[in-house]
Amino acid sequence: MNQDWEDRVTAAWAGFDDYAEEDASDFRAVIDALVAELPSDSPLGPFEQACAWDSTGHSDKAVPLYREALARGLEGYKGRRAKIQLSSSLRNTGRAEEGVKLLTPELDSSSDELDDAVRATLALCLSSLGRDREGLSLVLGALAPHLPRYQRSMANYARALVDPEG
Repeated sequence: MNQDWEDRVTAAWAGFDDYAEEDASDFRAVIDALVAELPSDSPLGPFEQACAWDSTGHSDKAVPLYREALARGLEGYKGRRAKIQLSSSLRNTGRAEEGVKLLTPELDSSSDELDDAVRATLALCLSSLGRDREGLSLVLGALAPHLPRYQRSMANYARALVDPEG
């Protein structure tokens, strides 16, 4: 879509916290109105609607919309966001294994500012499956580069959690 549309979507999300919980449907209506401006086959429509449902506490309604956005070809930064958010919603709806399968390939994809979000969400999915050591390893590995000291130690500890011999 054009920059004006993107700017209006960004402005809508910037005002999200101004909506009280009981006004969640009003926020979703704002997003729906913006989506109505898009071509009917745009992947941005279901993505933005999924985000709105998810952010207002309805992971169950967000899941099929994230899937639709990805099926329509949502890629790049927003595609990666959709995978992260879909994995989180899958976890919230009791399908953490699907979240793990969706996000694990993202560990090897091109690096960007969403890398830590991938690892954090994957760690939550793993924890929901009782795989806490793997999840902790991911989180420590993501945290290590941000520490002012101990980066090497934390990275080694992270690896040791899942490979005690290595």
